[in-house]
Amino acid sequence: MRRALAGIALAVTSMVALSFLVPLALLVREQARDRATTAAEQRAAALSPVLALTTGRADVQQAVTELGSADQLAVRLPGGGLVGTPHAPREALDRAVRGRETLALDTADGWTYLQPVVLPRDRVAVVEAYVPAADLNRGVAASWGVMALLALGLVGGSVLVADRLGARVVRSSRSLKRASLALGSGDLDVRVAPDGPPELQEAGAAFNTMADRFVDLLAVERELVADLSHRLRTPLTALYLEADRMGGTESARRVTEAAVQLESELDSIITAARTPLAAAQPRGAAAATPCDVTEVVAVRLEFWSVLAAQQERPCERYFTPRPTPVRFAEDDLAAVVDALIGNVFRHTPQGTAFAVRVEREQRLVLLTVDDAGDGVADPGAALTRGVSVGGSTGLGLDIVARAARAADGELTIGRSPLGGARVRVSFALEGPAR
Repeated sequence: MRRALAGIALAVTSMVALSFLVPLALLVREQARDRATTAAEQRAAALSPVLALTTGRADVQQAVTELGSADQLAVRLPGGGLVGTPHAPREALDRAVRGRETLALDTADGWTYLQPVVLPRDRVAVVEAYVPAADLNRGVAASWGVMALLALGLVGGSVLVADRLGARVVRSSRSLKRASLALGSGDLDVRVAPDGPPELQEAGAAFNTMADRFVDLLAVERELVADLSHRLRTPLTALYLEADRMGGTESARRVTEAAVQLESELDSIITAARTPLAAAQPRGAAAATPCDVTEVVAVRLEFWSVLAAQQERPCERYFTPRPTPVRFAEDDLAAVVDALIGNVFRHTPQGTAFAVRVEREQRLVLLTVDDAGDGVADPGAALTRGVSVGGSTGLGLDIVARAARAADGELTIGRSPLGGARVRVSFALEGPAR
């Protein structure tokens, strides 16, 4: 922007300066010429009274010398004699004598002025005033130089002023840009000091208002999440009571373990929601401790296999023997596995087979969950947050997709070899494993 403003100032000021300087330069040259020719005409007119009194060669020579212009004045006497050195062509002198008319001629060396003087007895003398070319343009070059320097100063000053104004605008714009990037990267305390033109000051004030409103809305949302999670403690307590009533059976033990795990998840959610906004980090952030995908999937599949056995669901599994480290939090990865396998149990009837595979490629780890259900008719809608194609909340696959993006991977939905849906999540391998 600074360069553009400086260029505009340079172009506009140069055009204005040229529009004034060109006519002014021509006017200065014409004035210098007029000054020189007027002085020559005055010198020629000063000899007319002398010729009216005498045409003696000696007297005329003395008068020319006294005028101090012996090299620029010449007189053609009535008898044809010459005083001084004439510069006008002979044809011009003859024409002035015959026609008795005043002539002004431009020659190769300068400018010549011929003034006839009519004497008694119908005699005619001609006074010639000569101005060299150097005298015609005396002082013009210096005047043009001064005007050029003045024009350069004006153009340079305007460019400098435009550059300073542009620097102020650019500085304000860059400050607003840095603040926007910082806010987008999670720095909720960033604000800008409105500066620059009024428009940018208004934009800065609007940014601060937006940031404050964003922080307020985020705080309200986090409070709502904490409150909703806390409200789940009531049915959780009832679940504990039911487990106690069931006595020391295996079913009671499993219910109690599930309730303990659910309570731990609720505590984690409430703690994260109560964490100050400035200290909160997104789940699956790049700073998470690496974990092994195969190990996490194996643990979670062992948990789900109990329910699969109860519902008579055949389960196939394949785990690559190679290490599969990814920079992703273990709890978040477990939540991804639970969301994928939970969708199979939630959206397919009992007895439906499913398969879980963990494979490793050159730079990726692939987690694939296949089922023998009806499949996903609209994968695009299934990946839309809050939109469900099976009567659920519509958040499970969206959570998985965001987790994949956080680990430099992606989520794809297709048709599995079992005839139902295939959901595949890729994670980027971590560190030396690449």
